[in-house]
Amino acid sequence: MLKGISPLFSPELLATIYRMGHGEELVLADAHFPAHQFNGRVIRADGLQIPDLLEAILPLFEIDSYADDPVVTMDAVPGDSLNPAVEASYLDALSRHSNATITRMERFAFYERVRNAHAVIATGDTQKYANIILKKGVTPV
Repeated sequence: MLKGISPLFSPELLATIYRMGHGEELVLADAHFPAHQFNGRVIRADGLQIPDLLEAILPLFEIDSYADDPVVTMDAVPGDSLNPAVEASYLDALSRHSNATITRMERFAFYERVRNAHAVIATGDTQKYANIILKKGVTPV
């Protein structure tokens, strides 16, 4: 256990975000997401909810302020709908740690972006469309 570091971090997750460079992306995936199908570096966080994990990550993780879409969620497929509470919980966490907004991306484009991500954190969050991509920026001095 470390002082000032959330107990939600596994050693593997903490090491992963520490190793990331600016412009690299981290995916927080819901329990429905086929993480292993789209990325070879998957870290299991089965008991965790994405909003809680966001609250743990964002104090340590600078969101890329130069990118047009540094925070991305998956848009609903035609005929389906998003739960506005999911995005609201993400915006709540983001507002405390950055001024980033959320961009929505079509499902298959989202999958392609996940293929190039640094890592996928597979959570136990069962909310539909709870997946979120964070692009790491440069830590200010």
